[in-house]
Amino acid sequence: MSFAHDEALIAQVAALPALPGVYRYFDAQDQLLYVGKARNLKKRVSSYFQKDHGGTRIGHMVGKIVRMETTVVRSEAEALLLENNLIKTQHPRFNILFRDDKSYPYLKLSGNGRTPLPALVTAPEAQHYPRVAYYRGAVEKKHRYFGPFPSAWAVKESIQLIQKVFRLRTCEDTVFANRTRPCLLFQIKRCSGPCVNLISPEAYKADVQHAEQFLRGETTALMREMEARMMVHADKLEFEQAAEVRNQLTALSRVLHQQSVDTVSDTDADILAVRVQGGRACVNLAMVRGGRHLGDRPYFPSHVQDAQDLQALEEDDSIRPLEVQVLEAFLAQHYIGVAPPPLLILSAPVDRALIAALTEQTGVKISAVHQPREHRRAWLEMAEKNAELQLARLLAEEGSQQARTRALAEALDLAPDDLDQLHIECFDISHTAGEATQASCVVFRQHRMQSGEYRRYNIEGITGGDDYAAMRQVLTRRYGKLAEALRTEDGAAGGNARLPDLVLIDGGKGQVSMAREVFTDLGLDLSRIVGVEKGEGRKVGLEELVFADGRDKVYLGKDSAALMLVAQIRDEAHRFAITGMRAQRAKVRVGGSKLEEIPGVGPRKRARLLQRFGGVRGVEGASVEDLASVEGISMELAQAIYQALR
Repeated sequence: MSFAHDEALIAQVAALPALPGVYRYFDAQDQLLYVGKARNLKKRVSSYFQKDHGGTRIGHMVGKIVRMETTVVRSEAEALLLENNLIKTQHPRFNILFRDDKSYPYLKLSGNGRTPLPALVTAPEAQHYPRVAYYRGAVEKKHRYFGPFPSAWAVKESIQLIQKVFRLRTCEDTVFANRTRPCLLFQIKRCSGPCVNLISPEAYKADVQHAEQFLRGETTALMREMEARMMVHADKLEFEQAAEVRNQLTALSRVLHQQSVDTVSDTDADILAVRVQGGRACVNLAMVRGGRHLGDRPYFPSHVQDAQDLQALEEDDSIRPLEVQVLEAFLAQHYIGVAPPPLLILSAPVDRALIAALTEQTGVKISAVHQPREHRRAWLEMAEKNAELQLARLLAEEGSQQARTRALAEALDLAPDDLDQLHIECFDISHTAGEATQASCVVFRQHRMQSGEYRRYNIEGITGGDDYAAMRQVLTRRYGKLAEALRTEDGAAGGNARLPDLVLIDGGKGQVSMAREVFTDLGLDLSRIVGVEKGEGRKVGLEELVFADGRDKVYLGKDSAALMLVAQIRDEAHRFAITGMRAQRAKVRVGGSKLEEIPGVGPRKRARLLQRFGGVRGVEGASVEDLASVEGISMELAQAIYQALR
């Protein structure tokens, strides 16, 4: 064997049954390394421990294995489902993983279409006039949903089409209930005015049904039905109603022409194209719903290189193309939470067992087509082109970001062991007139911002507006415990924490001097501290770098890749601080209307009170004497404020 594993683990491997199942490997820190499936657990798992993997990435993973868990299932289909549920929820280190994206948006029609219409309409009620709206979240049986759509833009475009053709309302029920005259949408012929009884519930219901047919792709039947309806009105000499239907037909024909909808049988389909290059992959998902192409969404999986190295251990030792592995991983993970359409058009052939498993899991009879013809071929070629473009964009962006990291390391004489692990932290202070002061810390590593490691610090116990004191507090809180750990004998190895290679401070000499004092008190390396000082006129691109260890200021040049990275990190810290400060300020000001309602407390006095006591809660806790000490607040007014807030 290549590695000395625990005897208990080897015995567990030897005792595995020759049955289908799922296996999981864990390291010494009990972190999940890999999840795999097998038709024969004993044969598959044994291959990891019996072969010599040398210094490969497979060998690196196998060397870390200290514990294993297995689950025996009834079929390979069950193994597929369990494997990808575990991958999606537990994020193992060596599996192809598609991160959870935002939930897909839907188009929503309020009501279920079964509400009985009133015999006599006196005042219109919202329940009789379904509303069309954009929706994101869990679907409910009491409403009708169409989608999912690949983007919010696709939903909103469909709503606009429905407004143009069928003139359904988009207003909230509360707005509907309080209208006394039609709104602007009625004036521009985007709504039929049900809120003020300008259309009967029966006629509006017919428009809703036609809109549903349109969304389902039943356009041919819909146009025939509308033509028949127009002729009925004409035969009855109801020329105004016939003209309305004619206008709807004209608008619908124009929309269908603009959308280039083919009269084909494929009303709902997903087209999936995969491209792999440079250790990265892109799966482009194009969605066709109701016969209309709604748009594309690219997905970029992680751990693709690991999967490429592990593919040699597939059962029967056959090597499948990486594109197939990526596509199968996407299908298995994506459709866990998203209902698939009945047709999948794929750029690579996938295992039939996977399609069977998806059919069993979702209850939707799914057919997968590889090498399609006619219009399906055109759809797939379009998706393949988009996948190529998106992957090229990703590789270009990553290459540019790596170049920026290298330029900054060279400009500041940083020499990390691994450029990918260059660790930068940046701090910024934000407040409004001293109220709700917050400090932000953002982290840059592996050539990108690590948003999961961002931190906010509420700054307390300082004079409002004292940015220097705020910076002292946040740096002490951030690095105090770390400095103490590093002073111990094994501090450097204690935990995974380590000092960043660079600490950026959004500020000039004053803030850098404060940071120098903190680092000196903590016994930390001053060369790590760099301030980002605004240039002349505070113009972007003219920033200068200020060093805490006494080096002269440096101007990198407005076209410098290093300065671009510094500005990117600084701006992200500022954005993160601003959003946190605003949220905190809004929280502090809850109940601020109480002050506004007190006679004699105007905007200026209210601002002075909030600034003096740090918000409404502070004002509520102040005594009469404390309130009276604020400029402009008399003893009588202080007494009135004290009583009003209790």
